[in-house]
Amino acid sequence: MKLCSACLLGIKCRYDGKSNLNKKIIRLLKKEILIPVCPEQLGGLPTPREPACVNGKKVVTESGKDVTKNFKRGAEAVLRIAKLYGIKEAIMKQGSPSCGSKKIYSVSKKLIKGIGITAKLLKKNGIKVISEEEL
Repeated sequence: MKLCSACLLGIKCRYDGKSNLNKKIIRLLKKEILIPVCPEQLGGLPTPREPACVNGKKVVTESGKDVTKNFKRGAEAVLRIAKLYGIKEAIMKQGSPSCGSKKIYSVSKKLIKGIGITAKLLKKNGIKVISEEEL
């Protein structure tokens, strides 16, 4: 059993109301239980919503609104789910300000080295985080 970014499972929860359906993830469902999570929705943000990025220790939207509390609340909710089910691994969407495990989008909309809020909290708590690119 693993956690998985809900968007990778075809759930339309991205900031723009779309999904990131991933065929490898769907094939993995035949062998593995995947629990869908969207930290941004769990943190109280709507779908669709304004795009956001990590800017230092904060998460801000394109218009400059600070949504750090929402991102942290969502990360904590995902961690509670992981602990509840004894999850040891999560497959998270690369590039996301919540889920990116090695890369996130910068304020200038460029993919940079970095880690999302949820991925960071999961790793800190001993949960292996991989991206869909690593499958």
